[in-house]
Amino acid sequence: MKSEDYTQHISKQFNADLEEVRSHILAMGGLVEKQVVDAVQALVEADSALASEVISNEKKVNGMERRIDEECTRIIALRQPAASDLRLLVAATKANTDLERIGDEANKIAKMAIRLSEDGALPRGYIETRHIGHHVTAMLRQSLDAFARFDVDQAVAVVREDKSVDIEYESAMRLMVTFMMEDPRYIKRGLNVLWSLRALERIGDHARNISEQVIYLVKGKDIRHLPLSTLQDDHVLTSEEKKNLKTE
Repeated sequence: MKSEDYTQHISKQFNADLEEVRSHILAMGGLVEKQVVDAVQALVEADSALASEVISNEKKVNGMERRIDEECTRIIALRQPAASDLRLLVAATKANTDLERIGDEANKIAKMAIRLSEDGALPRGYIETRHIGHHVTAMLRQSLDAFARFDVDQAVAVVREDKSVDIEYESAMRLMVTFMMEDPRYIKRGLNVLWSLRALERIGDHARNISEQVIYLVKGKDIRHLPLSTLQDDHVLTSEEKKNLKTE
Protein backbone atom coordinates (compact mmCIF):
# COMPACT_ATOMS: atom_id res chain seq x y z
CA MET A 1 0.00 0.00 0.00
CA LYS A 2 1.25 3.47 -0.91
CA SER A 3 0.17 6.86 0.39
CA GLU A 4 -1.77 7.62 -2.79
CA ASP A 5 -3.69 4.33 -2.78
CA TYR A 6 -6.36 5.45 -0.33
CA THR A 7 -7.14 8.62 -2.36
CA GLN A 8 -8.48 6.75 -5.39
CA HIS A 9 -12.21 6.69 -4.71
CA ILE A 10 -15.18 7.60 -6.85
CA SER A 11 -16.34 9.97 -4.13
CA LYS A 12 -14.11 13.01 -3.89
CA GLN A 13 -15.61 13.72 -0.49
CA PHE A 14 -14.43 10.31 0.76
CA ASN A 15 -10.93 11.18 -0.41
CA ALA A 16 -11.15 14.52 1.37
CA ASP A 17 -12.46 12.91 4.57
CA LEU A 18 -9.56 10.43 4.73
CA GLU A 19 -6.98 13.10 4.00
CA GLU A 20 -8.47 15.33 6.68
CA VAL A 21 -8.13 12.59 9.29
CA ARG A 22 -4.51 12.01 8.37
CA SER A 23 -3.76 15.75 8.40
CA HIS A 24 -5.34 16.14 11.83
CA ILE A 25 -3.31 13.21 13.21
CA LEU A 26 -0.10 14.82 11.98
CA ALA A 27 -1.11 18.23 13.34
CA MET A 28 -1.84 16.70 16.74
CA GLY A 29 1.48 14.86 16.54
CA GLY A 30 3.31 18.12 15.93
CA LEU A 31 1.71 19.72 18.98
CA VAL A 32 2.39 16.69 21.17
CA GLU A 33 6.02 16.56 20.03
CA LYS A 34 6.42 20.21 21.07
CA GLN A 35 4.83 19.37 24.41
CA VAL A 36 7.47 16.72 25.04
CA VAL A 37 10.35 18.97 23.97
CA ASP A 38 9.11 21.85 26.14
CA ALA A 39 8.46 19.62 29.14
CA VAL A 40 11.98 18.19 29.09
CA GLN A 41 13.46 21.65 28.65
CA ALA A 42 11.38 22.96 31.54
CA LEU A 43 12.62 20.13 33.74
CA VAL A 44 16.34 20.41 33.03
CA GLU A 45 16.32 24.22 33.11
CA ALA A 46 13.94 24.58 36.07
CA ASP A 47 11.68 26.76 33.90
CA SER A 48 8.33 26.81 35.69
CA ALA A 49 6.80 29.26 33.18
CA LEU A 50 7.49 26.89 30.29
CA ALA A 51 6.18 23.97 32.35
CA SER A 52 2.96 25.89 33.01
CA GLU A 53 2.58 26.48 29.28
CA VAL A 54 2.83 22.73 28.66
CA ILE A 55 0.15 22.07 31.25
CA SER A 56 -2.15 24.72 29.79
CA ASN A 57 -1.92 23.11 26.33
CA GLU A 58 -3.23 19.76 27.58
CA LYS A 59 -6.83 20.81 26.97
CA LYS A 60 -5.96 21.58 23.35
CA VAL A 61 -4.46 18.10 22.90
CA ASN A 62 -7.55 16.52 24.47
CA GLY A 63 -9.80 18.52 22.18
CA MET A 64 -7.90 17.34 19.11
CA GLU A 65 -8.22 13.75 20.28
CA ARG A 66 -12.00 14.07 20.58
CA ARG A 67 -12.28 15.69 17.17
CA ILE A 68 -10.30 12.95 15.43
CA ASP A 69 -12.31 10.22 17.16
CA GLU A 70 -15.53 11.87 16.02
CA GLU A 71 -14.24 12.17 12.44
CA CYS A 72 -13.24 8.49 12.30
CA THR A 73 -16.56 7.36 13.78
CA ARG A 74 -18.51 9.49 11.30
CA ILE A 75 -16.58 8.15 8.29
CA ILE A 76 -17.01 4.54 9.39
CA ALA A 77 -20.76 5.06 9.92
CA LEU A 78 -21.37 6.87 6.63
CA ARG A 79 -18.88 5.25 4.26
CA GLN A 80 -18.61 1.72 5.66
CA PRO A 81 -14.99 1.50 4.48
CA ALA A 82 -13.25 -1.79 3.81
CA ALA A 83 -9.71 -3.11 3.29
CA SER A 84 -7.00 -0.43 3.35
CA ASP A 85 -9.46 2.40 4.03
CA LEU A 86 -10.71 0.68 7.17
CA ARG A 87 -7.14 -0.07 8.27
CA LEU A 88 -6.28 3.61 7.85
CA LEU A 89 -9.14 4.65 10.12
CA VAL A 90 -8.36 1.96 12.70
CA ALA A 91 -4.67 2.94 12.69
CA ALA A 92 -5.58 6.63 12.97
CA THR A 93 -7.89 5.96 15.91
CA LYS A 94 -5.23 4.01 17.79
CA ALA A 95 -2.46 6.49 16.95
CA ASN A 96 -4.78 9.23 18.17
CA THR A 97 -5.05 7.52 21.56
CA ASP A 98 -1.27 7.07 21.79
CA LEU A 99 -0.69 10.74 20.97
CA GLU A 100 -3.12 11.83 23.68
CA ARG A 101 -1.30 9.62 26.18
CA ILE A 102 2.03 11.08 25.12
CA GLY A 103 0.51 14.48 25.88
CA ASP A 104 -0.45 13.16 29.33
CA GLU A 105 3.13 12.02 29.96
CA ALA A 106 4.47 15.42 28.89
CA ASN A 107 2.02 16.99 31.32
CA LYS A 108 3.38 14.79 34.13
CA ILE A 109 6.95 15.84 33.32
CA ALA A 110 5.89 19.50 33.36
CA LYS A 111 4.37 19.05 36.83
CA MET A 112 7.61 17.43 38.03
CA ALA A 113 9.50 20.41 36.55
CA ILE A 114 7.44 22.84 38.62
CA ARG A 115 8.03 20.83 41.80
CA LEU A 116 11.77 20.69 41.15
CA SER A 117 11.92 24.42 40.42
CA GLU A 118 10.28 25.01 43.81
CA ASP A 119 12.38 22.48 45.76
CA GLY A 120 15.73 23.32 44.18
CA ALA A 121 17.99 21.69 41.61
CA LEU A 122 19.23 18.14 41.88
CA PRO A 123 22.96 17.37 41.43
CA ARG A 124 22.30 14.29 39.28
CA GLY A 125 19.85 13.02 36.68
CA TYR A 126 19.41 15.96 34.33
CA ILE A 127 21.94 14.81 31.73
CA GLU A 128 20.24 11.42 31.53
CA THR A 129 16.82 13.04 31.37
CA ARG A 130 17.85 15.32 28.53
CA HIS A 131 19.44 12.45 26.62
CA ILE A 132 16.44 10.13 26.90
CA GLY A 133 14.15 13.05 26.16
CA HIS A 134 15.97 13.72 22.88
CA HIS A 135 15.87 10.01 22.07
CA VAL A 136 12.12 9.53 22.54
CA THR A 137 11.34 12.83 20.79
CA ALA A 138 13.27 11.58 17.76
CA MET A 139 11.31 8.31 17.91
CA LEU A 140 8.03 10.21 18.01
CA ARG A 141 9.05 12.39 15.07
CA GLN A 142 10.10 9.35 13.06
CA SER A 143 6.89 7.47 13.84
CA LEU A 144 4.82 10.43 12.64
CA ASP A 145 6.95 10.67 9.52
CA ALA A 146 6.36 6.95 8.90
CA PHE A 147 2.62 7.52 9.31
CA ALA A 148 2.68 10.44 6.90
CA ARG A 149 4.58 8.53 4.20
CA PHE A 150 3.34 4.99 4.94
CA ASP A 151 7.00 4.08 5.40
CA VAL A 152 7.42 0.56 6.79
CA ASP A 153 11.23 0.83 6.95
CA GLN A 154 10.96 3.89 9.17
CA ALA A 155 8.30 2.24 11.30
CA VAL A 156 10.44 -0.88 11.83
CA ALA A 157 13.40 1.34 12.79
CA VAL A 158 11.31 3.01 15.51
CA VAL A 159 10.11 -0.35 16.85
CA ARG A 160 13.71 -1.51 17.10
CA GLU A 161 14.81 1.74 18.74
CA ASP A 162 12.44 1.23 21.66
CA LYS A 163 14.79 -1.39 23.10
CA SER A 164 17.61 1.15 23.24
CA VAL A 165 15.40 3.54 25.18
CA ASP A 166 14.51 0.78 27.65
CA ILE A 167 18.21 0.09 28.25
CA GLU A 168 18.97 3.79 28.76
CA TYR A 169 16.00 4.11 31.12
CA GLU A 170 17.10 1.18 33.27
CA SER A 171 20.63 2.58 33.47
CA ALA A 172 19.38 6.03 34.48
CA MET A 173 17.08 4.51 37.11
CA ARG A 174 19.95 2.57 38.68
CA LEU A 175 22.08 5.72 38.76
CA MET A 176 19.34 7.74 40.45
CA VAL A 177 18.53 5.06 43.02
CA THR A 178 22.22 4.74 43.92
CA PHE A 179 22.52 8.51 44.23
CA MET A 180 19.50 8.76 46.57
CA MET A 181 20.80 5.89 48.73
CA GLU A 182 24.13 7.68 49.08
CA ASP A 183 22.53 11.02 49.97
CA PRO A 184 18.99 10.71 51.45
CA ARG A 185 18.62 14.50 51.51
CA TYR A 186 17.78 14.35 47.81
CA ILE A 187 15.23 11.54 47.90
CA LYS A 188 12.19 13.78 47.39
CA ARG A 189 13.72 15.60 44.43
CA GLY A 190 15.21 12.38 43.12
CA LEU A 191 11.78 10.77 43.00
CA ASN A 192 10.53 13.60 40.79
CA VAL A 193 13.34 12.88 38.34
CA LEU A 194 12.60 9.15 38.51
CA TRP A 195 8.95 9.75 37.65
CA SER A 196 9.99 12.00 34.78
CA LEU A 197 12.28 9.30 33.43
CA ARG A 198 9.43 6.82 33.67
CA ALA A 199 7.19 9.19 31.71
CA LEU A 200 9.83 9.48 28.98
CA GLU A 201 10.14 5.70 28.77
CA ARG A 202 6.38 5.49 28.32
CA ILE A 203 6.55 8.08 25.53
CA GLY A 204 8.98 5.79 23.74
CA ASP A 205 6.47 2.94 24.14
CA HIS A 206 3.71 5.04 22.60
CA ALA A 207 5.95 6.04 19.68
CA ARG A 208 6.55 2.35 19.09
CA ASN A 209 2.79 1.73 19.19
CA ILE A 210 2.24 4.33 16.46
CA SER A 211 4.89 2.68 14.31
CA GLU A 212 3.26 -0.72 14.84
CA GLN A 213 0.04 0.80 13.52
CA VAL A 214 1.88 1.99 10.41
CA ILE A 215 3.00 -1.60 9.77
CA TYR A 216 -0.59 -2.78 10.28
CA LEU A 217 -1.87 -0.07 7.96
CA VAL A 218 0.52 -0.85 5.12
CA LYS A 219 0.97 -4.60 5.52
CA GLY A 220 -2.25 -5.64 7.22
CA LYS A 221 -0.24 -7.44 9.93
CA ASP A 222 -0.77 -6.83 13.64
CA ILE A 223 2.69 -7.20 15.24
CA ARG A 224 1.78 -5.95 18.71
CA HIS A 225 3.37 -8.08 21.45
CA LEU A 226 5.23 -10.11 18.84
CA PRO A 227 9.00 -10.27 18.16
CA LEU A 228 10.27 -8.44 15.10
CA SER A 229 11.27 -11.78 13.64
CA THR A 230 7.56 -12.40 13.07
CA LEU A 231 7.67 -9.94 10.20
CA GLN A 232 10.32 -12.00 8.50
CA ASP A 233 8.95 -15.43 9.36
CA ASP A 234 5.46 -14.59 8.09
CA HIS A 235 6.80 -13.04 4.88
CA VAL A 236 5.12 -9.73 5.63
CA LEU A 237 8.06 -7.59 4.50
CA THR A 238 9.52 -7.40 1.03
CA SER A 239 13.11 -8.53 0.50
CA GLU A 240 14.23 -4.91 0.44
CA GLU A 241 12.46 -4.12 3.70
CA LYS A 242 13.96 -7.19 5.37
CA LYS A 243 17.46 -5.78 4.80
CA ASN A 244 16.69 -3.18 7.48
CA LEU A 245 15.23 -5.68 9.91
CA LYS A 246 17.45 -7.14 12.61
CA THR A 247 15.74 -10.28 13.81
CA GLU A 248 15.63 -11.10 17.51
